[in-house]
Amino acid sequence: MPPRALTDIERRDWLRLIRSENVGPITFFHLLRRFGSAAAALDALPELSRRGGRTRALVVHPKSKAEDEIAALSKFGARLVAHGEPEYPPPLAAIEDAPPVIAVKGHGHLASRPTVAVVGARNASANGVRFARQLAADLGAAGLVVISGLARGIDTAAHVGALDSGTIAALAGGIDIVYPPENETLHHEIGVRGLLLTEMPPGTVPTAMHFPRRNRLISGAALGLVVVEAARRSGSLITARLALEQGREVFAVPGSPLDPRSQGANQLIRSGATLIENADEIVHALKPLIDRPLGEPPSEWEKATATPLEDAVVMSAARNLILEKLSPTPTPVDEIIRQCQLSAATVLTVLLELELAGRLSRHPGNQVSLQ
Repeated sequence: MPPRALTDIERRDWLRLIRSENVGPITFFHLLRRFGSAAAALDALPELSRRGGRTRALVVHPKSKAEDEIAALSKFGARLVAHGEPEYPPPLAAIEDAPPVIAVKGHGHLASRPTVAVVGARNASANGVRFARQLAADLGAAGLVVISGLARGIDTAAHVGALDSGTIAALAGGIDIVYPPENETLHHEIGVRGLLLTEMPPGTVPTAMHFPRRNRLISGAALGLVVVEAARRSGSLITARLALEQGREVFAVPGSPLDPRSQGANQLIRSGATLIENADEIVHALKPLIDRPLGEPPSEWEKATATPLEDAVVMSAARNLILEKLSPTPTPVDEIIRQCQLSAATVLTVLLELELAGRLSRHPGNQVSLQ
């Protein structure tokens, strides 16, 4: 079934749900499947959090604030796109913690084209900048869109090289916030000729905690990721790790062992990343994925079917049993289901309650732990 657009009311409710307290991307889709719609999930949030042990009221994102955010995006020439809608990048929709909604500005059709991420050092060498710019231009000439994070150095070079053929900038802050300041012109150009995207509200100034979330958008929206230059503790290596967790191809450009900016990329190669020296090698390696793109799961609104709440006595017993199995150490959800011998629906409902109460954390690989 082809993607369909949400109604304006559905989009506003999706925004309210993901902006509500203790609701992350994974929890959002569990709620959507559990209650059939974002509106019904919003109504259920206070009771779910109370059942999970929360004593103070859960903050549900107000309707007025959601409407203000949508209006602010429109004023900036941007728009809100929901998971599964035509302008939402299909590879990004396939990752475990895909954002339910993203703000975009520019040419939305770029999101549906095969995409490669190019990232690297902010304090890049002159040769690194030149290589990244040419690599991006060559990837664009081969029909690929280049995505990066609009940071200094390699990111900037990649965007500049791919500006004529198609580039996507994933932002750590609001879509209207220019960061770093020296990229103001490039930020504007990408908004006009390429595509800007972010999951953060307008006006959000990026801080350190925002960049890992931004990095998962870069790797998640791409079929493969190329690291051009990176020190051993570079944020680009975090993006490479995320790409591996998401099942993406990881490529690295070798560099001089005398240059600290090459140590991270060289380490990736030693760890199994594909060594590349030109765009043709990337295109060849990604050809199977280009010919058969990553499958996007069925749209959540197509799968969503509201189910009745379980009996309170049964749920109380299940809650106690599940709490016995949980600890501060991450545990796979499937293992909890197996050991408790409860239905998946019951376990997932209890985990939702605990998370909304602020007592549970989620981890990669469908794992959870007590806070």
